[in-house]
Amino acid sequence: MHEEKYDRGRLALLPGFSMSVSRFARLSAAGYEQRVELTTAANPDLSPPLATEGPSVRLLSIGPDDAGQRIDNFLLRICKGVPKSHIYQVLRSGQVRVNKGRIAQTYRLVEGDTVRVPPMRLAERSSVHVPGAEFAVLFEDSHLLVIDKPAGVAVHGGSGVSYGVIEQLRAARPDAPFLELVHRLDRETSGILMLAKKRSALTSLHEQIRAGLLDKRYLAMVSGVWPNRRQHVRLPLHKYTTPDGERRVRVQSDGMPSHTIFNLVRQCAGYALLEAELKTGRTHQIRVHLASSGFPIAGDDKYGDFGLNRQLQKAEPGRPALKRMFLHAFRLKFEHPATGAGIALESRLPTECQQFLKGIGIDGAAAAEPIG
Repeated sequence: MHEEKYDRGRLALLPGFSMSVSRFARLSAAGYEQRVELTTAANPDLSPPLATEGPSVRLLSIGPDDAGQRIDNFLLRICKGVPKSHIYQVLRSGQVRVNKGRIAQTYRLVEGDTVRVPPMRLAERSSVHVPGAEFAVLFEDSHLLVIDKPAGVAVHGGSGVSYGVIEQLRAARPDAPFLELVHRLDRETSGILMLAKKRSALTSLHEQIRAGLLDKRYLAMVSGVWPNRRQHVRLPLHKYTTPDGERRVRVQSDGMPSHTIFNLVRQCAGYALLEAELKTGRTHQIRVHLASSGFPIAGDDKYGDFGLNRQLQKAEPGRPALKRMFLHAFRLKFEHPATGAGIALESRLPTECQQFLKGIGIDGAAAAEPIG
């Protein structure tokens, strides 16, 4: 049977265009079967002429790695480049079917389900080349990949960033059947970043996050004298967008409940090194909680003390320049999603942070435990 080639990245909804070629293809990388059924029929009323790459309906069989996922999140993952609003539009209109029936966007997939995915228009495809890259590995097995992310690297593309860690890892590992971020780190934050290599691992780790079972600790440097050895900060946080489209967070009474515990690690030369223990995981939580408490993080270009930042960027006798935000995800404890074994990982402070601490009289290599 003749098999037509088509580009999945350019499928479009064309009114009045019916289809008539059938094909079956296996997408092993996605872990499911894809049956594509098309029919093509001439339509004299269509003008201008049709492109050579026609639309298609996909019938996807759900395997164990996709079971339990919400249908909207499943579509967002497999329909890369499709505008989010369009995905929810086809869900609401009933064009997406599961086992030939309509479903709500909150429906959770079951192994063996057959999902009908209609043709979808893609946003303009970027011609940006994503260079494959590997990062320092702290832990890896068939379920997980935990890396040591450097500061200045985004975890994913978007908001003016063409690509990030996840896109670079996928480019470096083209045969990986599944690779997704378990959580996020700000671009300016360095340290431990966890990725799932199986859907079941991602689901398990998200359940641990919701249950508060993941223990994530950060090291942050602030200017000033920190008042207590252990300080709870509970301030509700609200996300908003600036007029130029930048994402920001502020303390607001009707914001999301947010809780951080700060432990004093070292106090020296007018600076305090703090351990931040996250009890909730809001965007920019540590940065905004500290800034709103009068102790902005050194080098924070969004919520920091900009005069101090400029001062720190210039080296002084005995102290090197600090040209980054001093926030580092240094410790992570969790249960392995498959075995249930406890795992504890640590990431050493980056060299530039250790050198800054040494310059103000703190042993950066040893500074990790709070004052008892």
